[in-house]
Amino acid sequence: MGRSRTNPAPTAPVTARGRRTRDALLAAGRELLEARGWAGFTPEQVAQAAGVSYGTFYTYFESKDDLLRAVVRAVAEEMFTESLVGPDAADDPYARIVEANRGYLKAWRGASRVLRLVEQGADTDDTLRQMLLEVRELYVHRGAEGLRRLQEAGLANPELDPRLTAIVLGAMVEQMAHVIYSLREPLDEDEVVNHMSKLWAAAIGLRPPA
Repeated sequence: MGRSRTNPAPTAPVTARGRRTRDALLAAGRELLEARGWAGFTPEQVAQAAGVSYGTFYTYFESKDDLLRAVVRAVAEEMFTESLVGPDAADDPYARIVEANRGYLKAWRGASRVLRLVEQGADTDDTLRQMLLEVRELYVHRGAEGLRRLQEAGLANPELDPRLTAIVLGAMVEQMAHVIYSLREPLDEDEVVNHMSKLWAAAIGLRPPA
């Protein structure tokens, strides 16, 4: 059941109470999505789980699909924030690679249920496919910019195309996240991070510390 044609279109909340209500709906939607999948719940169930009336759902979201897009955007933002490199590694290029890989795996683990659902749906849904590309682009852009800076500083192979290199190495890390959290006997995460980081550094011509 969709929003009534007579109801106004949703708008961004401007009050603290409105933001709390929207956040509650978003959290409830994510929880139901992770537990039941794309087709396993309704806007009414989201409203019930958030402790608000059914009509309140449409105050903040146009439709169930609108809520799903908001969940994916929130997950992408969380992942990107969690995988940012801290100040302790700011002056050490190799440490930045290690920390970025560690942060990505940690963020992916926390968002894996949503990400797997997006990837499954992206095969048949253009909106989900575009959202998946946007999530990946965040990391590709950051990786390409980081490589350019290393090249300008004379620390990385200047013959590498930054964007293409970021796509290839990012795909390695993303696929590794799928693998290590799917095994019956998970690999040691620290060992995986260290090995991936050595491969990443070798690929761009950056030597890790002895």
